[in-house]
Amino acid sequence: MELKDFFKLLFKYLPVLIIVPIITVVVTFFATKKLPKQFISTGQISTGITDQSRQLIDPLGGALQESKVSSEFSNLMELMKLKKMVDMVSYNLIIHDLSSNTPFRPLPANYKYMSAEEKVDAIGIFTGKLQKLEPLNISVASSHESWLNGLLVDIGYDSRTLVKTIDISRDENSDFIKVQATTENAELSAFMVNTYCDGFIEYRNGADRKNQDASTTALGNLLAQKKAVLDSVTQELQTYKIANGVLNLEEQSKAIQAQLVTTTDLLLQARKEADADAGAIAGIKADFTPETRKYAEAVTVKLNTDVTEAQAKWEFALEQSLRNPTDANKKTADSLKAQVVARANNTNDSFISNPLVGKDKQLDNLREYLIKYDLAKSSKKAIQDRVDFLNGEYKKLVPLDANIKTYTSAIELATKEYTDISNRYYAATLASNAGSKLLLVVRAVPDIAEPSKAKLLVIISGVLSFVFCLIIMFILFYLDDAIRHPLQLANKTNMPVLGFLNLIKGHDIDLRKLWEVENMAKMQQFKDLLRSVRFEIDQELQGEKVLVVTSIGDSEGKTLLAVSLAYSYAMINKRVLLIDGNFEHPGISETVYPQYFVEEVFKNTGGYRAPLPAGTSVIGNQGGDVTLLEMSDEKSIRERLDDLKKAYDIIVIEAPSLTALSKAKEWFVFTTKFVAVFEAGQSIVNGKKQMVKYLQRMDSKFAGWVLNKTMANGKKKRRR
Repeated sequence: MELKDFFKLLFKYLPVLIIVPIITVVVTFFATKKLPKQFISTGQISTGITDQSRQLIDPLGGALQESKVSSEFSNLMELMKLKKMVDMVSYNLIIHDLSSNTPFRPLPANYKYMSAEEKVDAIGIFTGKLQKLEPLNISVASSHESWLNGLLVDIGYDSRTLVKTIDISRDENSDFIKVQATTENAELSAFMVNTYCDGFIEYRNGADRKNQDASTTALGNLLAQKKAVLDSVTQELQTYKIANGVLNLEEQSKAIQAQLVTTTDLLLQARKEADADAGAIAGIKADFTPETRKYAEAVTVKLNTDVTEAQAKWEFALEQSLRNPTDANKKTADSLKAQVVARANNTNDSFISNPLVGKDKQLDNLREYLIKYDLAKSSKKAIQDRVDFLNGEYKKLVPLDANIKTYTSAIELATKEYTDISNRYYAATLASNAGSKLLLVVRAVPDIAEPSKAKLLVIISGVLSFVFCLIIMFILFYLDDAIRHPLQLANKTNMPVLGFLNLIKGHDIDLRKLWEVENMAKMQQFKDLLRSVRFEIDQELQGEKVLVVTSIGDSEGKTLLAVSLAYSYAMINKRVLLIDGNFEHPGISETVYPQYFVEEVFKNTGGYRAPLPAGTSVIGNQGGDVTLLEMSDEKSIRERLDDLKKAYDIIVIEAPSLTALSKAKEWFVFTTKFVAVFEAGQSIVNGKKQMVKYLQRMDSKFAGWVLNKTMANGKKKRRR
């Protein structure tokens, strides 16, 4: 399949390629001549979805992600396309036409004679449906509403028609939604757009307002509940603190811990001093004799008696300084401690006589340590009491701390919930007051008619019809399996093609006049191609003299080829004998009217057969249902052919077609080479494939194909 063949097919059907588009253009011209004018009106709605100025006061708008913007617009446009929105426009249009003196469209024929009462009744029904945005009830075909729905359909105001008339789209990446209507009336287009936009804006803003009010009310009630919970938990904490005398638990705990640390340090210091003084006293007494020890004990008793009163005052002051460690209390305790020491010294000075000479120094030390020891024991007891008291107070704080933490956690949770609800409440309130509202920024106005598309439609129809013809022809060309060129025949059969002959135009070809002078110009190309075929046949014969011509089917041109080959060989001074071996269709015999017939020449007489007279070039047959071997045996036929070979340089035999395979085979037995004629424009299908396989099995005996009745000039070379 070559591209040039396709162009040849186009050239062949060039009139179709011209006439069909012309007819299409003419039909389209008259069809579009009466098209009504088209008026387009456009309105624009601002959505506020991408408006940054609105997002400054609308916290929810600013939170929109870029990926959600297209989704927001898609949802909004789908909401605009709801049937209730289209019905809203439909009701407004029909109400206008029924109530106005200048309707957009005249009433249909079935409704043209509606009375005034019927119109008022219809307007009332449509108005009620409009207010509730309800569809007409057409479930019952005979109902009044079904009749009114028929009015909408006939006048072209039904939802299905309006959906095709109104287009809703987003202006690229802007914040606007464009609503556009195309009708035959400029006022109607503008009315449709404005009604659609106003009605949708009112519906959407009302729905948003209702939802926002419901949301604000719900959030306000929830906020009040959370506030009550927070106040209740706070009041419980305050009551608990008052009941348990807790001012600031954390500060109280820190103060007790600090006093414990300080008091513990003092207790340790007092224990050290007491232990040290007791050790010193025991060491001094160990050095005394019994008499000296008696004197020392008397001194000790004396000291204890004198110092008791002062020491009691000091212990009381010490306890006060431990409970309330202020500077004044500390000074008082230190002052009383100094008085205790001074009282003890004054008591020691009253003993003017010392019965133990040389022991004065030790007695002085003993008295001093006794005083210190008594002071240390008193301090230790007072400090220990204070430590026990502080530990007791600290332990009391543990359950208080646990309970207060429980109250505090409850307050924190209640505060968080209250804060979250409060933020949502104020955000909803702000959105309700200044949220993203739809606005009709561009109202539709009546405009001039759109330029007529009739010329464009005419041009498009012509181009499309031409392209359609091209596509149809290409499909036919692509699906066409017919053989038109020698190369195609060689590829399909895998057998050699000796050449091809062009188609000779004419219904009835007279073989007797084909080569006369008046047909020379007509036959020139045929003669050139025939010479090429003759040359290829000579190469295949290689000195053999008998050539059989057959074909796959009848009327493919084997008679013409046989006669033409005989003429061609005669032109090069060859002695040629043409034998008509096609008993079923003896075309040569019917044309030439020979003097001798196959039935006579090859008949087995059992005796001597005289040679044909000089000048004899054609042997015909008398036709009929007969075969070659039915006339004579194989040996006799071979002998007769051998005699003819001696008398002629080339013998051309036309055999029956392969459709009568047995009759053709009998001729193949007596020849070394045969050729087959194939008519161009046919396909090798069904039974022809079996015949091709038979020829392939003949191997070298089959010289090749001759393609007949071709339409194109091909290369004059052998194709294999």
